[in-house]
Amino acid sequence: MPRISGVDIPSEKRVVISLTYLFGIGNATAGKICKDTGISPSVRARDLTDDELKRIATEIEQKYAVEGALRRQVQSNVQRLKDIGCYRGLRHRRGLPVRGQRTKTNARGRKGKARAIAGKKSIKAMR
Repeated sequence: MPRISGVDIPSEKRVVISLTYLFGIGNATAGKICKDTGISPSVRARDLTDDELKRIATEIEQKYAVEGALRRQVQSNVQRLKDIGCYRGLRHRRGLPVRGQRTKTNARGRKGKARAIAGKKSIKAMR
């Protein structure tokens, strides 16, 4: 199983798909990496030579922020928003949607599991 930037990429998948297992690399970036290194996107990851793996690793290292470095960068950006007290920072702090989504209904993924409110009747009880 090939290892790039500290992550084991799946060996049975094509290179262009395997590269998307790295945090910070999507389909478009993976295709661009394959094009820049001269590696066919259709070749399987297990068939890569050591030289090709090294070329991919250096390309990613030089041009892209991935995995731990990118996670730290994102976290520091969110922390900066919280520190300056802007609207987006407050939304992050309260665990609410940040990008203008509605919260009267939905938003359960961001707000967490619904909690019962004491004294509030449910719709079923009112019928």
